[in-house]
Amino acid sequence: MFYEPKKKNHGLPKNPFNSLIIPRPIGWISSRDEQGIHNLAPYSFFNAVSYSPPTVMFSGGVGSAADGMKDSVRNIETTGEFVCNLATWDTREKMNKSSQTVSADVDEITLSELTAISSELVGAPRIQEAPVHLECRYLKSVDIPGWTEADAYRVIFGEVIGIHIDDDFITDEGLVDVAKMLVIGRLGYNDYARVDSDSLFTMNRPG
Repeated sequence: MFYEPKKKNHGLPKNPFNSLIIPRPIGWISSRDEQGIHNLAPYSFFNAVSYSPPTVMFSGGVGSAADGMKDSVRNIETTGEFVCNLATWDTREKMNKSSQTVSADVDEITLSELTAISSELVGAPRIQEAPVHLECRYLKSVDIPGWTEADAYRVIFGEVIGIHIDDDFITDEGLVDVAKMLVIGRLGYNDYARVDSDSLFTMNRPG
């Protein structure tokens, strides 16, 4: 099949685009506003973009607040910091719960029955139940124009200035045991994938 996204002429029950860029890592982003209220939300438009310095990005669509911004985006642009927590099989239900839309004065870490713990270098909280935390300093935002105002997205870039890894997931050889962590990723529709010992495989680069 062939279709043009702007014409929406794919003829399928749902837009297939999200089922083609897969699997997508989940940026489980924690932040806080100027009053200290915690925000937590999963973003599947998320990835690493560079090594030195280590840099990550995520993007969010238009929010429901009066200013049209997602709480995460507003908090990060205001405070200049955030934490990316790794979502795993064990935290999948609470990760999903943190995706619900609530007012900005709701502490979504508490709402999701998770535990907020202090970071080392930033004021934004970490999620105790996550095995990995990336403490990030806000770098810049890039607006992605939409076909309509409701389709607009904003990309947030952050430099990773501190990394926490649960020692239980570091092997005797000093490698991160991703299969043991059971990291999850986003597919299309309401589907997810899990990295485990059955799905993991290794290939050496040629040359």
